[in-house]
Amino acid sequence: MARISLDLAHAYRPQPQQDSDYALLPLQMEFADGGAYALLGPSGCGKTTLLNIMSGLLTPSHGKVLFDGRDVTQETPQQRNIAQVFQFPVIYDTMTVEQNLAFPLRNRKVPEAEIRKRVGAIAEMLEMSGQLNQRAAGLSADAKQKISLGRGLVRPDVAAVLFDEPLTVIDPHLKWQLRRKLKQIHQEFKLTLIYVTHDQVEALTFAEQVVVMSRGRVMQVGAPEALFERPSHTFVGHFIGSPGMNFLPLQCVEGGMWVAGQRMAMPAGLEGAAAAQAALHLGIRPEYMRLAPAGSAGAVPAQVLRVQDVGTHMLLTATVDGQALKARFMADTALPAPGATVWLEVVNPHTCYYRNEELMA
Repeated sequence: MARISLDLAHAYRPQPQQDSDYALLPLQMEFADGGAYALLGPSGCGKTTLLNIMSGLLTPSHGKVLFDGRDVTQETPQQRNIAQVFQFPVIYDTMTVEQNLAFPLRNRKVPEAEIRKRVGAIAEMLEMSGQLNQRAAGLSADAKQKISLGRGLVRPDVAAVLFDEPLTVIDPHLKWQLRRKLKQIHQEFKLTLIYVTHDQVEALTFAEQVVVMSRGRVMQVGAPEALFERPSHTFVGHFIGSPGMNFLPLQCVEGGMWVAGQRMAMPAGLEGAAAAQAALHLGIRPEYMRLAPAGSAGAVPAQVLRVQDVGTHMLLTATVDGQALKARFMADTALPAPGATVWLEVVNPHTCYYRNEELMA
């Protein structure tokens, strides 16, 4: 395995002049040896570009890539000893499942006894032990992609295994099983795994560290809990969570904080914000909003738009000063009908504060 260090930027057009010319804006980051990471963000944010630069399929237009301190920027994927699994299955249809899984090892002249042991272990983890003698051509798309995953994982000597949305063609129930298997494989073999996805459930359940990206920029790197509890940017708050974080503008005037016309106690650290003439917002997760008595400290009046029974919980949508907010409640919570006015608690220990879209310390 390898420690991957990046100090680079990338533009597909020559002589980039502005941020929009870059597929990847300048970044410096490191992927630890043996870590499990996810690159998460919407389509076009630069996830696959970053993955292909790490694999060697793409050379960055600026900067360099280091593996364990060694400059590999100009090296091929083979020279870097990278395994990569793509969105759609890349296998040999004329071979059996066993021959497909063993192919990377036989290419490297690994002894047959070691090949049988390694292929057997990977096949068992992917629940394909009973299919080892089947031709790949006759298998379902799900099974073929499992072979691709297995071929990426079968080599014990790779510097890293890179996954580019590998579960796109997989049945939803099988996706959950395979994510669990990948975590099991990571824990057992301590492989460096980097996983590209636009699905936050995949990222947050698979990775130890998630890299959230937007428009070629790394917005935040952190554990799933940190991304949920303390998003460092309003984009991360919006993108992580279902529904995402609610945001309300606030003003700091005369030593107090005003939200939707309600005066509230000013948290420590906001005292100098008013003088900076910055755009200030508070952020609160739907999970942390509560119904409150009228006029309660930390609460604002809201008009109920709709109430949805989602099965596991109730989802209330309301407007505050014309802005929609969402709040999650226990499934047995009695909620008022659309059109009613309620008071929603928006300031509590879980509230985050943002200046110019960035989290205030």
